Amino acid sequence: MRRLIAGTGWKMNIGATQAARYAAQLAPLVAALGDAIEMFVLPPFTSLPAAKQAFSSFAVGIGAQNMHWEASGAWTGEISAPMLVEAGCRYVELAHSERLEHFGETYDLVRRKLNAAVASGLTPILCLGETAEDKRRAVADDILNEQMSLALRDQPPERIPTVILAYEPRWAIGAAAAAAPDYAAERHRGLRKAVSDRFGAEAAAEVRIIYGGSVTPGNGEALMAHADIDGLFVGRAAWSAEGFADIAAIVARAAIQRKKQ
Repeated sequence: MRRLIAGTGWKMNIGATQAARYAAQLAPLVAALGDAIEMFVLPPFTSLPAAKQAFSSFAVGIGAQNMHWEASGAWTGEISAPMLVEAGCRYVELAHSERLEHFGETYDLVRRKLNAAVASGLTPILCLGETAEDKRRAVADDILNEQMSLALRDQPPERIPTVILAYEPRWAIGAAAAAAPDYAAERHRGLRKAVSDRFGAEAAAEVRIIYGGSVTPGNGEALMAHADIDGLFVGRAAWSAEGFADIAAIVARAAIQRKKQ
């Protein structure tokens, strides 16, 4: 059975002092979960050292929200994969919709970043998602397939399960509501089939596909009721320790339920 995931990206929020406070508040709230699920937080770069120390005593991994595709060089203001590893990162988020929209990133560029992340031993969290126009035209699955295929083009089938796919419909990021659970589950099934078609049934069965996009404790249960949704990737609803603990509890309950089936 695929190990379920609860994760949060802090975007440009929660500085180093706040990160330490957040971890101290979170630790007792998730202590009972043990290693039932995988948990991660993605702080801003400047909060990574504090987060590494603060989360080191319990089972929450840390990661970065972006990285450069080169290991070093004259890239002013950029951060490389080896630097993230040195900072204690286990994960790196790639292709978030805000990077695509505001910074002009493309999935060909993301492919280069993903290659560098994998080579450095980081777990990429590869964001995939359709726009509102794509949804209106009913081409979401085609868009997701294209994004996934381009970003993972250089990876062999055995590497695919080391990547976490994050379905994040771009029209749901920061919106008033998430994708309807049935709609999200349909996209997850389509994406898993696309992975199977390109990389084989074994890779598709093992790769984890999590959902992100206006997730809250109020809609998390319904999303996790679908077997192809392997976890929740949360923004503002988890910017407090209590909020993240609520999300982690939802994912943990889903893990328990799936073990019974």
